[in-house]
Amino acid sequence: MSLPFYQRSHQHYDLSYRNKDLRTTVSHYQREKKHSAIYTQGSTAYSSRSSAAHRQESEAFRQASASSFQQQASQYALSSEVSRKAASAYDYGSSHGLTDSSLLLDDYSSKLSPKPKRAKHSLLSGEEKENLPSDYMVPIFSGRQKHVSGITDTEEERIKEAAAYIAQRNLLASEEGITTSKQSTASKQTTASKQSMASKQSTASKQSTASRQSTASRQSVVSKQATSALQQEVTSEKKSRKVVIREKAEHLSLRKTLEETETYHAKLNEDHLLHAPEFIIKPRSHTVWEKENVKLHCSIAGWPEPRVTWYKNQVPINVHANPGKYIIESRYGMHTLEINACDFEDTAQYRASAMNVKGELSAYASVVVKRYKGEFDETRFHAGASTMPLSFGVTPYGYASRFEIHFDDKFDVSFGREGETMSLGCRVVITPEIKHFQPEIQWYRNGVPLSPSKWVQTLWSGERATLTFSHLNKEDEGLYTIRVRMGEYYEQYSAYVFVRDADAEIEGAPAAPLDVKCLEANKDYIIISWKQPAVDGGSPILGYFIDKCEVGTDSWSQCNDTPVKFARFPVTGLIEGRSYIFRVRAVNKTGIGFPSRVSEPVAALDPAEKARLKSRPSAPWTGQIIVTEEEPSEGIVPGPPTDLSVTEATRSYVVLSWKPPGQRGHEGIMYFVEKCEAGTENWQRVNTELPVKSPRFALFDLAEGKSYCFRVRCSNSAGVGEPSEATEVTVVGDKLDIPKAPGKIIPSRNTDTSVVVSWEESKDAKELVGYYIEASVAGSGKWEPCNNNPVKGSRFTCHGLVTGQSYIFRVRAVNAAGLSEYSQDSEAIEVKAAIAPPSPPCDITCLESFRDSMVLGWKQPDKIGGAEITGYYVNYREVIDGVPGKWREANVKAVSEEAYKISNLKENMVYQFQVAAMNMAGLGAPSAVSECFKCEEWTIAVPGPPHSLKCSEVRKDSLVLQWKPPVHSGRTPVTGYFVDLKEAKAKEDQWRGLNEAAIKNVYLKVRGLKEGVSYVFRVRAINQAGVGKPSDLAGPVVAETRPGTKEVVVNVDDDGVISLNFECDKMTPKSEFSWTKDYVSTEDSPRLEVESKGNKTKMTFKDLGMDDLGIYSCDVTDTDGIASSYLIDEEELKRLLALSHEHKFPTVPVKSELAVEILEKGQVRFWMQAEKLSGNAKVNYIFNEKEIFEGPKYKMHIDRNTGIIEMFMEKLQDEDEGTYTFQLQDGKATNHSTVVLVGDVFKKLQKEAEFQRQEWIRKQGPHFVEYLSWEVTGECNVLLKCKVANIKKETHIVWYKDEREISVDEKHDFKDGICTLLITEFSKKDAGIYEVILKDDRGKDKSRLKLVDEAFKELMTEVCKKIALSATDLKIQSTAEGIRLYSFVTYYVEDLKVNWSHNGSAIRYSDRVKTGVTGEQIWLQINEPTPNDKGKYVMELFDGKTGHQKTVDLSGQAYDEAYAEFQRLKQAAIAEKNRARVLGGLPDVVTIQEGKALNLTCNVWGDPPPEVSWLKNEKALASDDHCNLKFEAGKTAYFTINGVSTADSGKYGLVVKNKYGSETSDFTVSVFIPEEEARMAALESLKGGKKAK
Repeated sequence: MSLPFYQRSHQHYDLSYRNKDLRTTVSHYQREKKHSAIYTQGSTAYSSRSSAAHRQESEAFRQASASSFQQQASQYALSSEVSRKAASAYDYGSSHGLTDSSLLLDDYSSKLSPKPKRAKHSLLSGEEKENLPSDYMVPIFSGRQKHVSGITDTEEERIKEAAAYIAQRNLLASEEGITTSKQSTASKQTTASKQSMASKQSTASKQSTASRQSTASRQSVVSKQATSALQQEVTSEKKSRKVVIREKAEHLSLRKTLEETETYHAKLNEDHLLHAPEFIIKPRSHTVWEKENVKLHCSIAGWPEPRVTWYKNQVPINVHANPGKYIIESRYGMHTLEINACDFEDTAQYRASAMNVKGELSAYASVVVKRYKGEFDETRFHAGASTMPLSFGVTPYGYASRFEIHFDDKFDVSFGREGETMSLGCRVVITPEIKHFQPEIQWYRNGVPLSPSKWVQTLWSGERATLTFSHLNKEDEGLYTIRVRMGEYYEQYSAYVFVRDADAEIEGAPAAPLDVKCLEANKDYIIISWKQPAVDGGSPILGYFIDKCEVGTDSWSQCNDTPVKFARFPVTGLIEGRSYIFRVRAVNKTGIGFPSRVSEPVAALDPAEKARLKSRPSAPWTGQIIVTEEEPSEGIVPGPPTDLSVTEATRSYVVLSWKPPGQRGHEGIMYFVEKCEAGTENWQRVNTELPVKSPRFALFDLAEGKSYCFRVRCSNSAGVGEPSEATEVTVVGDKLDIPKAPGKIIPSRNTDTSVVVSWEESKDAKELVGYYIEASVAGSGKWEPCNNNPVKGSRFTCHGLVTGQSYIFRVRAVNAAGLSEYSQDSEAIEVKAAIAPPSPPCDITCLESFRDSMVLGWKQPDKIGGAEITGYYVNYREVIDGVPGKWREANVKAVSEEAYKISNLKENMVYQFQVAAMNMAGLGAPSAVSECFKCEEWTIAVPGPPHSLKCSEVRKDSLVLQWKPPVHSGRTPVTGYFVDLKEAKAKEDQWRGLNEAAIKNVYLKVRGLKEGVSYVFRVRAINQAGVGKPSDLAGPVVAETRPGTKEVVVNVDDDGVISLNFECDKMTPKSEFSWTKDYVSTEDSPRLEVESKGNKTKMTFKDLGMDDLGIYSCDVTDTDGIASSYLIDEEELKRLLALSHEHKFPTVPVKSELAVEILEKGQVRFWMQAEKLSGNAKVNYIFNEKEIFEGPKYKMHIDRNTGIIEMFMEKLQDEDEGTYTFQLQDGKATNHSTVVLVGDVFKKLQKEAEFQRQEWIRKQGPHFVEYLSWEVTGECNVLLKCKVANIKKETHIVWYKDEREISVDEKHDFKDGICTLLITEFSKKDAGIYEVILKDDRGKDKSRLKLVDEAFKELMTEVCKKIALSATDLKIQSTAEGIRLYSFVTYYVEDLKVNWSHNGSAIRYSDRVKTGVTGEQIWLQINEPTPNDKGKYVMELFDGKTGHQKTVDLSGQAYDEAYAEFQRLKQAAIAEKNRARVLGGLPDVVTIQEGKALNLTCNVWGDPPPEVSWLKNEKALASDDHCNLKFEAGKTAYFTINGVSTADSGKYGLVVKNKYGSETSDFTVSVFIPEEEARMAALESLKGGKKAK
């Protein structure tokens, strides 16, 4: 079957696979369809032999091995021949419509081929291998070499090709192995047993014959029919008892060995058995028709048993999401993916991923689903090859010599909006129409073929082609083309699609970025790029956020915390082996815009791994395993990486790339990246926690503007290798500059709704993405984008404009660094169709008249219709007695000049004329009817009027007027011309002549014009008879210099050649340059040579001399009068010749004259720089008029690339005072430069050199890079700091104040080279001279800082400023005395002046209003506030230079609340002050002897005087004779007990009380008896004596 012609050039995924011979074993494919008779019979015959028959024949085979070996070569050839015949018979049967069952072979005895010397591995089980003959392999099936061979010439070849293709497809699509049923095996064994018994009963003479037949039977298998029983002729040889016993013993020995081996492996450690997944059989690629089923299968080994996951285009397959579509099975290590009813969407790359604890491995296979676009019976299609119609592959070749393809109902320029749907379509008409064959339809966007996706779908209904957008994005904007192909013929149609931005959710937010792509994918990062949107929402875009999402999930995460401006960004933190999609959002000050369309999925893999996966063949496994052994190379430390370079550097990140080392062993390596600041050797490891696996790395968090160097180390288990060579110094910043604004925006008409805008591309733009064009209605100030997808080139058609409206345009360029500035606005242009027929000519005049002819002249039409006028047509008619006749054509062929001679007229007849102009758009309207002219012989003596006046080189104050001589010169020749002009609006009497004397030239440069004024011109000719009639008017012409006007430029090159150069940016394809001298063509001049290329032209003088004086003009045809001229007079001639001489005998141009500078080590450098030097340039060095040469004292160097010439001296001595000169010679050019070093100049230079030498010596040890300085911290402390370099662990740092060492608690760690000393709460006591000393065994350095006098005042001012800035807002606090206003500062110093003001006036402090500082609180106390204290209070903290104010408003509710709280606190204080209280006098405990008198006195206080009462044991106690209680004068209370007894013991209390409060004072009275005390003491002593015994 031949493929349809529309798939002839289609590239399938498995094309390379189908182009190879398909040779594989039957056991790999497992099963063939039953109707394939040949293959089934061969397989059955192959597997039918039983193990018993094989054992019976083994001895006979050993005896006949010598003879059988000699027969193998011939049998192998016979087998190949039979196979070839079988294939030919199969092809023949298919081509003649035979069924599969009829394709039988009479002789298949040599089907099996001998086994080669090195047999390939197979997937047969042990039992099957045992049943196999030892010298045979399974048959090989050979398909055709190439199945898609295009269109064949004959029907027979097409049918043969179809049969071969179907046979191969059936073979490759087989699902099950070729197995032998148990019944078949049993029948074969029965047959073999019967044959064996018959052979035993045969005579001895037949045994030799049976032996030969047995040998032959092992070499061939005969199969007659698939349905008949297998018949084999098997003979066996009688074995002796000794042979049988020996074979049985060998069998038992082998079984014992196997059991011991199994027992040994069972005892092994399970960890030793673990191994990563390994594909024994990989899935193979398939090409199937639609609605067929396809099955992918693979076999995987590994321990633990790997878990297998199937992917489609890197997306996991979910069988539950599409029930019945996919079937995934895993049985005995065989894993299968079955795809049911394939459709075109199933064309994809499929991946089987096997994973266990030891790792992951993937295998890939492609499935291509072919779609037949004709009409056919699907039931026949799926029935098999035998029912396929023979006309299935017929093509239209031979039926039509050429196809005519037309488009009807075409789609036009379309406009859509993001998120909408859109369809483009047209009807396709093809003639002649051929049934069953459909054209090939292909859609393109901007010239790139489109493939169906989730964004775009294509449909062909048989007569209408449709392209549908399911969700419009700005990426869909572009020029869409439909191409219809029939065989070798095609036609196409194109129209533009514009996609506008969706309405923003947040007004003013930017539009969505577009075209998000993954530029580079790696294990560790993926670089994402995008295009900036055209609409920024009205404010500049601050940057972009990048989001990522793992494929198969819906979780988006933001990749960057701060917006990035550069339109490329490396995304890190990815998981190796997983696939991601990305999107980008723009942000401005208003908010974040919509996200972009998501990118295509990309996997985070090593590029080398990707290349390895892509390079894997798609052909099926052939069973051959190649094992290579290499010498182990463990323990090798990897070498340094090579070719380290910075591939990309921006202000946000730097990307490094390198090559792996050559010496690395066979284990994997990882990389460590190190950085250091330029000029230092302080290398820091960047990736300390996570080693890099791939030879690329992105670095973040680099300081913008700083310079860095980078290097890389390799590491493996053996250790870390040496570093690579460091990169060149890299400055962190955007190396890619924003492009410059485009220039020269020129709009031109196109249609009544579109304008073509062209511009000059941005100069020196790198990585240009394209241009955005904006349009604005003239005068509105509102700009709208014309395109939302950047366009490349310098020309774009803006559609969707309003007819008759005037627009202006501007353009900006865009690259990854950002958008350029806008270009200058273009001139306003009215939107209307560009090309139209020209307007009528005008001013028809009679230039000359004869007896039977007349010469007419006219003016070119005012409007030429947008295209060049190609000619004129003249009509005339007779006028008799004032009655005009019929119009007649004067010319059949168009005339190109604005003059024409009409012949064959009647003498003395009056005629009228009219003229019509023509361009490519057609013939314009005829002019107005001319005046009546009489055809008669002119006898006028004076000349006729000049004609064809033309104005060129129009500038703001001049122009050039040209004309042609009159046709009628009069009686005598014309001797000159007079030129007149007037303003266009002036009256006829205001003509003025420009030349008093007649000029002989037919041109005149008119000067002295007023800018912006419109003029008209006329010319009169003169001869000896007088001045003739004036010509027709030229103009009106406005005196102005148009934007972009260029002039002729003279140039003298390096060889002294003089040329005139002109450039035109407004040329059309038909434009040409025309050079003239004195407005006469120079085309044949031998003194000039003209060269034009593109929009530039050059006229070169071969030998400029006096003969070349004149005006040289260059006109550009087919333009709106673009021209320029250059005058070469005698003065200019002298200048040009002098300049030419200078170029012929040049001097070496010098950029910088000889100069002297002192280098770091005190070296002296003499240097100068020339503009450029060739490789032959020489320099002589002169000192005091004597040449000096390179030696120990002088070192010379010349850099011819930069033109820098240098001489170095180690030091300046007194004898080096003098004059130094560098003499240059470069070819024939020479130059010199001198510097004088004498007197004070020399001494100053010598002193500076010595200073630099000492500085260099100082820097060899620890030294200060930045000397001691101070800084006031945010906590208002003073920090003394300095920056040091060249330090080591042994370096000590000592601080001093006023020559006394300062004890520092913390040890300096010299982090970042910064040393600090913190002084807290800095005040006057801290003034002094501070000094810090660095020292070690290499030397010492010191730095001193004076903080006294003015320096101390300056520091204190800064401290006070910080303290003032730390002040909190004023707060209001009520107290018992009044209202307090206060603020807290970090700490207070006396130098900080505090001033308070009330309602703008300074507060006068008194006993009632006070201010002060308590700790860190600054307060203002207002005692006994009154309403007059209401108002605004200001606290001003003056730091010595500036005042810092804090305000509070003490009025209204704030005052009322504070005053109320003051009153409350005041009353509380009064109550506390006057309440009753016990002042003292009562003890806590009173111990008294029984019988004694107890007298206690207590002072109390209260206002009013308090009431006094007494308590005993919480009960009221009344005064009596025994206990006397008295209270006198309201201040003193007396407590007296006369003769106390034990009953008086207890707790007593004094209670004082008045209206403000009460208080209780308690005391305890303890009464004891002396005798009782003595008795108790004796008892205690007695107890103590007993214990002692």
